Amino acid sequence: MKAISCGFIGLGLIGGSIAKALKRYNSTITIYAYDSNPDTLRQAQQDGIADKISTRIDNTFSGCDILFLCAPVSCNDENLLQLKQFLTQDCILTDVGSVKNGIHRQITALGLEHLFIGGHPMAGSERYGYANAKANLLENAYYILTPTDTVPDRKVDFYKELVSSIGAIALVLTCEQHDYVTAAISHLPHVIAASLVNLVKDSDEKDGIMRMIAAGGFKDITRIASSSSSMWQQICLSNPENISGLLTRYIDTLCQIRKQIEEGSGNEIYNFFDKARVYRDSFIEASSGPIKKVFSLQVDIADEPGAIASIATMLALNGINIKNIGIAHNRELEEGILRIEFYEETGLNAASAVLKNRGYTIYGKK
Repeated sequence: MKAISCGFIGLGLIGGSIAKALKRYNSTITIYAYDSNPDTLRQAQQDGIADKISTRIDNTFSGCDILFLCAPVSCNDENLLQLKQFLTQDCILTDVGSVKNGIHRQITALGLEHLFIGGHPMAGSERYGYANAKANLLENAYYILTPTDTVPDRKVDFYKELVSSIGAIALVLTCEQHDYVTAAISHLPHVIAASLVNLVKDSDEKDGIMRMIAAGGFKDITRIASSSSSMWQQICLSNPENISGLLTRYIDTLCQIRKQIEEGSGNEIYNFFDKARVYRDSFIEASSGPIKKVFSLQVDIADEPGAIASIATMLALNGINIKNIGIAHNRELEEGILRIEFYEETGLNAASAVLKNRGYTIYGKK
């Protein structure tokens, strides 16, 4: 790809990861960055990611080929008003938000449709901020583009090429399609996970038995309930029609299976689970998505002092970074008694090979 200049309004986890990826794959790219945190800007400059930094939105960004809006969604209105005077006709204006209808309405109100291509890199982390940004965060992740009706095709093609250059997979949708799809596969699951956790919390005994044994399957399917409360509050308020509509359909499904359980309808209950199993097994395995994949394995270990320390030391000596490690007391859905979680798939694969070579039995690698 030719040498280009990119501006970042906000340099947190996603903005920082995009900037780092662009620098990794094209060292001729010039990056201009604004962030409300001066320490973030200084660190990005020291890292060699930001070529020029600014503590305000000014004419620093007037020559950029592409401008990324990466600050919190609540800041978009003010940031766009400040940016508008510095945008050229050749510039591509984009964002990284997980809801698209709202930003498209703002762009239309400001008369910037001919410059705008909405963007949503469908990757993330439970961590946040520039310090946790990684160049490989977007690799093999879908990166959805939502161009306006009036933006030139050449700009869409350019953006698709840019996305491909950092290892992501470009997918073009309308903003309406995007918000409906993400409501189903990302927004609603977070609502459901939080509701399940709250159900158990409200149903638990005073001695907390449910919380104590909430391992295995329950802990896995509710993991995303640990996500940022404020972020998901804003997403629900930004995409209410799609989330509410799908939530209504989901409630209808729950009412139907409740009725089948009450009536003892064996065939219907079996079909309920089997249809889900078949469809779930058809999913394409991917390391990134709107809900972050967990890289973990379970391993049998001897019930003796130092057994966990031996494995941890063994992996450390092989340069493998462990994210989390602990005993799996509940074996309802897993055979292993030690569960080890890794930051990346490469760490998982390396650990699996090391442990197998040392004679350990691995279960549930995922």
